[in-house]
Amino acid sequence: MIATLPMYDHPGVREATDALWAAIRERLRAEGIAAPEELSRSDDLFALWRSPNLLLGQICGLPVRTEFHASVTLLGAIDYGLEDTPPGHYHSLFVVRDSDPRSELSEFEGASIVYNEAVSHSGWAVAAFAPVRFQICRETGSHRDSVRALGDGEAEIAAIDAISWRLLQAHTDLASGLKIVGRSPATPGQALVTAQSELACALRRAIAGGIADLAEQHRTALGARGFVEIPLSDYMAVPIPPDPEAYALEYA
Repeated sequence: MIATLPMYDHPGVREATDALWAAIRERLRAEGIAAPEELSRSDDLFALWRSPNLLLGQICGLPVRTEFHASVTLLGAIDYGLEDTPPGHYHSLFVVRDSDPRSELSEFEGASIVYNEAVSHSGWAVAAFAPVRFQICRETGSHRDSVRALGDGEAEIAAIDAISWRLLQAHTDLASGLKIVGRSPATPGQALVTAQSELACALRRAIAGGIADLAEQHRTALGARGFVEIPLSDYMAVPIPPDPEAYALEYA
């Protein structure tokens, strides 16, 4: 069995992430489930998510929509307590440099954008479906690197997951010199899933109980307020964005 919680596994909150898994693990073991001692951490997230041994994983909503709804069982999502956002949901922030005189997203028609990954809802899909059209600069590989590229003047704007933005503000100086000019609509949060469908009910109990068991310092560090069951239909309603190259051809 393997378990992974990679979506917000920032170095600044890794102790809290490990504490969350330990709390979930102990509740699973109390039900006779052989949960692994430690989380699996790998750069090849798709290999972890595709493993038949996946006990617990955390996947961006877009890959759930495009692939994983057919191979894993959706459990729900962690509620990270974002303001003006339904429990268990999240949104993205459109971020620019402080020195940019523009202050509204509507002013960024034709602006150059960096995005983290083409399979990211929070980074690419919200940009592709924004009310303005952008000129694509490049794929950076992570929200952290998108913020870094923006600060370096490589592009004019980026769409950053609001929870990732909160972590960057709290644990790095990468957000300094940047400002928010808009946000995306709320969508279902990073999905908690399993390849062990017969253990879904036990996993939901363990996740909800594990969050409740966390020490206050760890719960605060993660921003975790609870566990929310979200139906698969909500994830399947998320639109699939165009391929970045097709977008560039169409909107250049």
